[in-house]
Amino acid sequence: MSADQIAQKLWGLCNVLRDDGVTYHQYLNELTYILFLKLSEVKDFEKHIPEEYRWRSFVDEDDNNEAFVRYRKFLAEISNSSTSESIKEIYTNASTSLKKPVNFDTLVQAIDKIDWYEEDDRDTMGDIYESLLEKNAGEKKSGAGQYFTPRPLINVMVDLLVPKLGERWNDPAAGTFGFMISANQYLRDKNDNYYKLSEKERKFQEEEAFSGVELVGDAHRLALMNARLHGLESKIYYADTLTEFGKSLKNFDGVLANPPFGTKKGGERPSRDDFTFPTSNKQLNFLQHIYRSLKRDGKARAAVILPDNVLFEDGDGQRIRRDLMDKCDLHTILRLPTGIFYAAGVKTNVLFFTRSTTEIENTKRVWFYDMRTNVPNYGKRTPFTEKAFEDFVKAYTGGISVKNVEADYDGIISDEKRKQIKDERWKSISREEIAKKNDSLDLGLIADESISNGDDLGEPIEIAEEALAELNSITAELNAMIKELK
Repeated sequence: MSADQIAQKLWGLCNVLRDDGVTYHQYLNELTYILFLKLSEVKDFEKHIPEEYRWRSFVDEDDNNEAFVRYRKFLAEISNSSTSESIKEIYTNASTSLKKPVNFDTLVQAIDKIDWYEEDDRDTMGDIYESLLEKNAGEKKSGAGQYFTPRPLINVMVDLLVPKLGERWNDPAAGTFGFMISANQYLRDKNDNYYKLSEKERKFQEEEAFSGVELVGDAHRLALMNARLHGLESKIYYADTLTEFGKSLKNFDGVLANPPFGTKKGGERPSRDDFTFPTSNKQLNFLQHIYRSLKRDGKARAAVILPDNVLFEDGDGQRIRRDLMDKCDLHTILRLPTGIFYAAGVKTNVLFFTRSTTEIENTKRVWFYDMRTNVPNYGKRTPFTEKAFEDFVKAYTGGISVKNVEADYDGIISDEKRKQIKDERWKSISREEIAKKNDSLDLGLIADESISNGDDLGEPIEIAEEALAELNSITAELNAMIKELK
């Protein structure tokens, strides 16, 4: 059964619980607790759960009241009785929203009947929860984009950065740990599922190679669950990267991230004293954190999703971009299409850069790829898949296709090969030219009249939502600016 089909079935069960006074959001948490029990059986790590609380004991229990009492006892005790640190964290402060034993039994029996066929996918569980959170967002009319990055984009970013065994990778805004799950699977695919590694090497890959930080409690719980289901005991901190805690995150070989959009609450600055240019703009602070957290060995690399305002904002924005281009080789910017995140109208980009061994003048030119101008309106009618990145990957790698990128691409970027790519969407701009434009990176888009063609603009409701989101974003920035000026 596909991830989407499983998600449909799980969401359908939510209707059963309406009479129990359980909200959609509560249901998602409840589902996390119960589903993890089932998957501990499927993934064969039940040994970390006391026998009386294992999945079969609930499925086979004829007395609904007895099963429900035991489930509540399980939630209260598991954090102290499990032999797995990640399982203890998943169930920390867990409690049930259910009131009727019959509804608990309905969930258990229905989940047990689902065919948990393993798809050839790097993060099937991530896809399932992405679908559930999207439905939840639709019900409560609020965005769930803080949790997820489209799976095709995650996989392409991982492929192009080429993780290696023995490296340390981090996501400072981890969501449900999708980037690190994909990086781990990339390495498993290339290294015979880690079978040939020594015990010490395998332990490193499963416990130390990948780490993350997540500020939102529900997302942190999902991240822990997702990592455990993929055979990882990674350290995923429940913390805020932009506080003093973030200073300890350093010397990474690679960073993959999609920091949350927006400003700090009330326009306040981050509570860290190590940022050269502290600002109320969260993305700019995350960007500073990320390039500072990389090893200064000329090999450490990052790919980060950031909104357009980071590319053109004046003041601290200009200074931070200049600092980035000094300390790193900012070699590629991918201008992403609109409409691929839940937040309608948000225009985003991926910045690819490598931390250098010196501190100045390391960016010589920036290559831009325009995936935004005159492209399909991605949505239900035009699914967003890895095929959409085909031409970008060829340009980025200097001629290697999406199909062969994992096999043939070693991560070395050749300007000479890049120059041979003939694609109107692909162009390079020298550091000198960028400096003349006040270090703005809002460049590389095709000047094409077809983008104003009415057929290409999408549905009226989508246009209205995008316009509203744009206005809200501008309003937030202006409020933050006014607070700082006062």
